Amino acid sequence: MPRPPRLSPDAVTAALAGLPLWSGDAGGLRRSVELPSFRDAVAAIVAIADVAEELDHHPDVDLRWRTLHLVLVSQSEGGVTELDLQLARRIDALLPG
Repeated sequence: MPRPPRLSPDAVTAALAGLPLWSGDAGGLRRSVELPSFRDAVAAIVAIADVAEELDHHPDVDLRWRTLHLVLVSQSEGGVTELDLQLARRIDALLPG
């Protein structure tokens, strides 16, 4: 299945206006979130993994005790694509703001 093309910097900036919990640019989207406990953070990773598998698009996840640091980028396209925006929206539905 063909992958969506890389978005322009302006398109990413416009998309970030609708994703207030995320920062970044055309090179990648970033979000950090602190969960109540280590177990909650691990459970969040499992929930994100389920969505990532469903979309066949996988984030970079860094777990530091109870804080998740997430990075979304379509490596194959060299930047942010619509898949990254979709995954960001799905992650926002799973995690507290």
